[in-house]
Amino acid sequence: MLCLACAAPAARAPGRRVGGRRRVAIECPAASFTRDGEETAPRSMMETNCEMSTLALGDPSVKIDDVTPKIFPSGPLFPTEKRIAELFETNTYSVVNIFDSTLRPQLNVTGVVEIPEGNGSGVVWDDSGHIVTNYHVVGNALSKKPKPGEVVARVNILAADGIQKNFEGKLVGADRAKDLAVLKVDAPTDLLKPINVGQSSALRVGQQCLAIGNPFGFDHTLTVGVISGLNRDIFSQAGVTIGGGIQTDAAINPGNSGGPLLDSKGHMIGINTAIFTQTGTSAGVGFAIPSSTVLKIAPQLIQFGKVRRAGLDVEFAPDPIAYQLNVRSGALILQVPGGSAAAKAGLVPTNRGFAGNIVLGDIIVAVDGKPIKGKSDLLRVLDDYGVGDKVSLTIRRGAETLEMVPQYT
Repeated sequence: MLCLACAAPAARAPGRRVGGRRRVAIECPAASFTRDGEETAPRSMMETNCEMSTLALGDPSVKIDDVTPKIFPSGPLFPTEKRIAELFETNTYSVVNIFDSTLRPQLNVTGVVEIPEGNGSGVVWDDSGHIVTNYHVVGNALSKKPKPGEVVARVNILAADGIQKNFEGKLVGADRAKDLAVLKVDAPTDLLKPINVGQSSALRVGQQCLAIGNPFGFDHTLTVGVISGLNRDIFSQAGVTIGGGIQTDAAINPGNSGGPLLDSKGHMIGINTAIFTQTGTSAGVGFAIPSSTVLKIAPQLIQFGKVRRAGLDVEFAPDPIAYQLNVRSGALILQVPGGSAAAKAGLVPTNRGFAGNIVLGDIIVAVDGKPIKGKSDLLRVLDDYGVGDKVSLTIRRGAETLEMVPQYT
């Protein structure tokens, strides 16, 4: 019989019974092991240590210095590397980690990394403690219809000493249509480092961008890429389509949602919100809500708790319905509430004729000279206007084309 450790001949020693089975010991000059046979108990320990490493590995004649490679100093960073590192170090304190308070953490399949469901990122908006994130990051809590001021999340803020401080995230306001939400934390002002907001309207395809977030629970992770496309339609996790999206190849993964997309000056140009993937992880196609949209929505959520959108006081036919009615361009007016400003302005709804046939109402084909393809296109155009703004409408009514400036008060 051979020793399992050193393959040296070994003698079989008398064993002892364990639970009706016999444990057999092997005696070796170097070590003694317990070996399992079919009727023995499972092996559980070594009776003595066998110096396996010196027998099977290593060479005592070799000196450590002789096999240690030369260590080269790291030296200074290249200018581009230094700039990226500085941008991260400056902006990382403006990025927070957000955990939906209504969901429990789960373990991934390996059981190594804790990946909380409802885990995401956010940005410090101001020194009053307002945090901007995605609606869907706290969507489960929001589905329970919380009131403003109720706790919907836990928010971790990185302190200067590298330690994360935990705070309650209280609801201020949320807008599902644009997948944005604002929370508030009662944190000391020295912890709050507001993000610098840039202009998304000036972006160019090909320019560098950076994303900071909390992918898979790994806090304050940096990825770098370029702007891959502009004016993309984003179908968000909240189930709505958002226009004007920024496309990037910077790695965006679950947990990045709500974190900032930065330009090469360190200014936030968007809020990361979605990825296009068949695996659930980054495929090099990520999307961000442009800062121009965030700048319109966040202040309203802070002031009113909701978004007050500009509208025309009418109901439009959904694009598929309008298409069935042979409307190939423009937004078809379906209903005009009686006594509304739209009714007073003379806008005509869709009706049924005496014979039961459908008589089309007014079709808005342009707003301030901007062509309108359909209802969804019109709503995107109206996003650029505020409540009370005057607009010039180009309307197709039967065979006529009219210009109208409705008066809304």
